[in-house]
Amino acid sequence: MKKLFYFLTVILLLTGCSGQGDKKSLENVGLLVPETISDQVWGTKGYKGLLKIQSQFGVDVFYKEGMTTRQAVEQAVAEYDKKGVNLIFGHGQEYASLFNDIASDYPDMHFVSFNGNASQPNTTSLKFEGYAMGFFGGMTAAQQSETKKIGVVASYAWQPEVKGFIEGADYQDSSVEVTVDYTDDWDNTEKAMVLLHIQLREDVDVVYPAGDGYNVSIIEKLKEKGLHAVGYVSDQSDMGESTVLTSTVQHVDKLYEVVAERYSDGKLKSGNIPFDFQDGVISMGKFSPEVDKQFREVIESDISHYIKMGELPHERKDE
Repeated sequence: MKKLFYFLTVILLLTGCSGQGDKKSLENVGLLVPETISDQVWGTKGYKGLLKIQSQFGVDVFYKEGMTTRQAVEQAVAEYDKKGVNLIFGHGQEYASLFNDIASDYPDMHFVSFNGNASQPNTTSLKFEGYAMGFFGGMTAAQQSETKKIGVVASYAWQPEVKGFIEGADYQDSSVEVTVDYTDDWDNTEKAMVLLHIQLREDVDVVYPAGDGYNVSIIEKLKEKGLHAVGYVSDQSDMGESTVLTSTVQHVDKLYEVVAERYSDGKLKSGNIPFDFQDGVISMGKFSPEVDKQFREVIESDISHYIKMGELPHERKDE
C-alpha cells in the first residue's frame, strides 16, 4: 500500500506540473529608456508601466536611462541578468535589432521592444497601430481650425499617426491645408520649436506635436499664443483644456501590465504584436469644451464604430 501511495503521489505531482503548460514565473523586471523617464510623455509612461508591474506582481523592478549605445545596453542586460531579471523592456524601436543579437545569450530572459522586428524565440516587439488615433486627431484639428491651416511637428516620416492625421483632416474638410515637418529625433526641442515658429508664421492655428521631448514645449507655446494643439501619447488636457482639443493616447503603462500578465501565464508570443483601440491600449483623450458639441458626438460615434467593426469613417461600408 505504501508503494502504491507513493506511486500515485508521484503521478499526481507530475500531472500537476504538466498542467501548468508554459506558465512561467515572473521574477524581476528591467526597463531601458533611451532618454529619460521624466519627459512627461513616452519615457514617463514606460516608467509608470514598470511601477504597475511592481505593484501587481510584487516583483523587483529596475530601470536605466540614457541607454543609447550598444555597449551601454549590453552592460545593463548583463547586470539585470545577475539581478534575476527575466523580462526586460527596451522602451523604443532602437532596441529591437540589438535584442535580436543578444537574446540567444540569455535564453531565460524575454526581451520586449517597440515598433521593431523581433526575430528570436525570446524577443517580442509591440506595435501601437497609430493610424486610427492620428485619423481622429486630424478630424478634430480640421474641424476646429479657423484659418484652415493645421500643422504637424513629428519626429519621423514613418510614424503611422502622421499619415492618419493628414487623411483624417482631409476626410473632415478637404479645404484644410496640412503642413508637416520632421525633427528626425524624438527629443530635439530646439529644432521642433524652430519648425513650430515657421508654421505659425504661415497662419497655422492647430498643431499636432507628434514627438516626445518637445511635445510639452510646443503645447506651452501654443497656449501662450491662444492657439490649439492635439496632444500626443498622454492625455494632455491638463495643460489647458481650452488649448488641447483632444489627445491621441497610447496607454503604454497598461500595455506593460498586459505583457507581464501574458508572460506570467506563458502566453507572451515572440515576434511582432500589434495593438489598437480594440485592445484597450489606445484611445482619444478628453475633448475640450472648445470642440463643437455636435462634432464631438459624431466623432465619438465614429470611434465606437471603429472599436466594434474596425472601420474608420472613410472605410465604412454603410456610407
